Amino acid sequence: MPSSAAVDNPWFRRFNPSDSAPARIVIFPHAGGSASYYLEHANALAPYADVLAVQYPGRQNRYAEPTIDSVPELAERLYQELKEWTGLPLTFFGHSMGAAVAFEVARCFARDGLAGPERLFVSAGRAPSLPRDTHVHKLSDDGMIAEIVRLGGTDQRILDVPALRELIIPALRADYTAIETYRASPDHVVPQPIIGLVGETDDNATAEQVALWERHTTGGFDLRVFPGGHFYVAEQVEALTRLLTAHLR
Repeated sequence: MPSSAAVDNPWFRRFNPSDSAPARIVIFPHAGGSASYYLEHANALAPYADVLAVQYPGRQNRYAEPTIDSVPELAERLYQELKEWTGLPLTFFGHSMGAAVAFEVARCFARDGLAGPERLFVSAGRAPSLPRDTHVHKLSDDGMIAEIVRLGGTDQRILDVPALRELIIPALRADYTAIETYRASPDHVVPQPIIGLVGETDDNATAEQVALWERHTTGGFDLRVFPGGHFYVAEQVEALTRLLTAHLR
């Protein structure tokens, strides 16, 4: 059970706390994303697991904190915090950039000889050893905003308010810098099973690119394709809940 300090940890939003749940699911958001984006998912999973939605620095209740523009650094910081939460069996779910962060956190657990998550769900994220051919983090503010509008991962109402739009830009640029400069070695693997998830019309992370996560696990791999694009997760909450809970103990 986490310490009282961990309960108030800014790294996690715990929308439906349940220390008596049989398992714990950790959700790692996408670039520019926040914990609250996954509130509906957390609510749907609540009957089956205690859910920790990760809150990266520089957004929402952490606006005043410095952003982190490195996937390995972000993962190391999260690993140190998640060691407080291993009282229940862990499952990681990472979407887009969050898939890479979840993978690197799992590698931190393995590095230190700790059990870590029982499995990883990597959603809408290219295999970590694939080269990155995008440079969104180098675009102007308007260019970055245009990209997230294209992908559909941010509430348009926020983007329409100049003051709110200005608040999200530093975190957005840091996240895109982190994922677009990240590349794992082809021999970086985790012992946990990996389940790759992808939207069938996603051109940002195709089924072929997600399938190559198989190279990065010694625990077995499966691929599931959902209707929708890069943010299929917003439309497939029920199907995702069924899939994640089916793998819990």
